[in-house]
Amino acid sequence: MTDQWWKTAVVYQIYPRSFADSDGDGIGDLGGITARLDHLRELGVDVIWLSPIYRSPQVDNGYDISDYREVDPMFGTLAQFDDLLAEVHRLGMKLIMDLVVNHTSDEHPWFVESRSSRESATRDWYFWRDARDGAEPNNWASLFSGSAWAWDEATGQYYLHLFDPKQPDLNWENPEVREAVHDMMSWWLGRGVDGFRMDVVNFISKRDGLPDTTPVPGKRFVGALDQFADGPHVHEYLAEMTATVFGGRDGEYVTVGEMPGVTTDQARLYTDPARAELNMVFQFEHMSVDQDPADKYVDAGLNLVVLKRSLHRWQAALADVGWNSLYWNNHDQPRVVSRFGDDDPEYWAASAKALGTVLHGMRGTPFVYQGEELGMTNYPFASDRDFVDLEARNYYRTVTDDGGDGAAALTGLARFGRDNARTPMQWDAGPNAGFTAGTPWLPVNPNHDWLNAAAQVGSPDSVFAHYRSLIALRHELPALVDGDFTPMLEDDPHVWAYVRATADDALLVIANCGREPRTVDVGAEWVGARLVLGNGAGATDALESATLELGAWDALMFLRAT
Repeated sequence: MTDQWWKTAVVYQIYPRSFADSDGDGIGDLGGITARLDHLRELGVDVIWLSPIYRSPQVDNGYDISDYREVDPMFGTLAQFDDLLAEVHRLGMKLIMDLVVNHTSDEHPWFVESRSSRESATRDWYFWRDARDGAEPNNWASLFSGSAWAWDEATGQYYLHLFDPKQPDLNWENPEVREAVHDMMSWWLGRGVDGFRMDVVNFISKRDGLPDTTPVPGKRFVGALDQFADGPHVHEYLAEMTATVFGGRDGEYVTVGEMPGVTTDQARLYTDPARAELNMVFQFEHMSVDQDPADKYVDAGLNLVVLKRSLHRWQAALADVGWNSLYWNNHDQPRVVSRFGDDDPEYWAASAKALGTVLHGMRGTPFVYQGEELGMTNYPFASDRDFVDLEARNYYRTVTDDGGDGAAALTGLARFGRDNARTPMQWDAGPNAGFTAGTPWLPVNPNHDWLNAAAQVGSPDSVFAHYRSLIALRHELPALVDGDFTPMLEDDPHVWAYVRATADDALLVIANCGREPRTVDVGAEWVGARLVLGNGAGATDALESATLELGAWDALMFLRAT
């Protein structure tokens, strides 16, 4: 292991309530995860990222934490977590925890004490403000709809919540808050965890004075990303956290910051090793290219050139300083096969492989979300009652209460809603896809009768096998880790191509992102290059001509000496 071991690693995200249920209550748990670790070992991933398992009222599926040092009973016990961690390490993998410290649950003892009186010892651990002209202290909107302020009748003040009212924001300006968070993180490291993925961590420093954001005609509350993201003290707070919690042990742990709205210039600062803040960030730019800027649930259509340029821009921006995370899916995004690929059964597997190929070929650490290695697709939502996600329910209610088009809102939620990622893992063709012996908390996708792990593991042509090969190549080919990134055919609306090169080797990654066959001239220098991975009829042992014929969703990797 080097100080930057995470550069050669592949991370697998587990959403615990949907991965595997060991006790038949319909909710995934730690016992289920432990029982399925062989699947991840077979896949070849290096790191497991667990979405929150802490004690929580589960208003936002665990991202509302009421006790950072306890496992929620729905997932099991702290002893079961220790057993899971020990088994992960025995199998040669690492485990990172989801860290949610921009906010807590309103049931966390810190907030319970804070709201007990204006003189509470933890009053300043959260943002409390008097009313302004009989209304909210500013015009900020919650990311979950409505105002970002909730009125507390007992103490006669508002408190800030950028998400749900039951998720009050912590005040990181208070050094006691930072000390408490550092202590909690150190406690988990002491149990043996290998790092953290940090939820909306660029929100922890708000603009001084919490000023209004720019008003929007017809809207009382406005999304205020400019006021609470990447605030004036965020770099100071992260550097302090790294020095206090990880100081002198950089090579042992990995830190990943989820950062909505982050720019490439900011990401270079956050991930510059000389600044010692974070190892990498999650950015969202490429996850918005098909969404209406005014409403993320309105489909603006996919322009492949725009998608390519977005990711290529991040490749260039962090080429000399910092490090990228690479992802298509996570617990907040719909399934990429249904979004950027083709979930028609005829093209589903090829498009899943093609999208995996172009992502894993880039410079950065790839993240695989549970079921992505199988090519899982969006769920066929048909009614607003099908959605469990708090954000989805709030959005639909807001649209219909305002007299908007409920059918259009439902169409948008079915395409982009977070519940698409949260349907149970499809292990086999049996009842409930082998996820649970009980009634699943969220319905299983009906296509599990043919799209499941049992049908793919061991099959050489499966999506699983392709992802397994992609992961193995990252471990084997220096060009995939250290190679320069040079885009090709950037203006081609159908073909995605680029080259990764070191002083010794060059790797051509090329994919046809559509059903229609394409003919591509890749250049005479690639004649004779060896095929290292391919998913279609265009795959040959070596490239015999500079002209490459690509079938529907063909994706290929060719390696040659430089």
